[in-house]
Amino acid sequence: MKLILIGHGKMGKLLEKSAAERGDEVVAALNSASLDQLSTLPAADMVIDFSRPEALDAVCAYVRRTGTALLSGTTGYTPEQMNKLRALGAYAPVLYAANYSLGIAVFERMLSQISDTLKPEFDIEIEETHHNQKADAPSGTAKLLLHAIDPDGAYTPVYGREGSTGKRTKKEIGVHALRGGTVAGTHTVHFFGLDEELEITHRAGSRQIFVSGALHAAHLLADRPKGCVDLQNLLFGE
Repeated sequence: MKLILIGHGKMGKLLEKSAAERGDEVVAALNSASLDQLSTLPAADMVIDFSRPEALDAVCAYVRRTGTALLSGTTGYTPEQMNKLRALGAYAPVLYAANYSLGIAVFERMLSQISDTLKPEFDIEIEETHHNQKADAPSGTAKLLLHAIDPDGAYTPVYGREGSTGKRTKKEIGVHALRGGTVAGTHTVHFFGLDEELEITHRAGSRQIFVSGALHAAHLLADRPKGCVDLQNLLFGE
């Protein structure tokens, strides 16, 4: 495929290297300083965006102009920006995911299947750890896991606790962010029950798992018609 990469930091450079190893052609790799070039580039097979929310308007303009498929892994979007992203489905195939690891996709699927059974009796807490350069918190993946547990928003997320908070209620889910070192990403969901605890953890050893998953998803997305597609649907056919 002919790819345009948005974001040329550590993830973008690894995407560029891995794409070339797979036989894909990177026709442009843009960062914030070169993003204006997007307005003149012709259609490619796929735009892969692992940048910052500030790049969204330029990316949207390109997709609307060319109809190029978009795979986005940018986190930190506001609800309004997410609506802009989804609206691009009228012009091209669009996939957004906070995490492209296959292990996380299975983690999400597992939570959606077991949470309804556990929620009435168990207290649930989500913990995520990332490197000290990560700008947003909680991580997009933590939000993804929260939605898998509570898709209807019936529970109240509690982002950390401090002071005299009172007893924990049954209708809250704690979400906690740790930052330090070079951690690529660790996510744990705790189910605390009466005299028992279930803990599910995913650890990313490097950014390569996200890059490999994104390139795999990009090749699947290329064959899709216009519209927004969910990563679970793309991978598992549901």
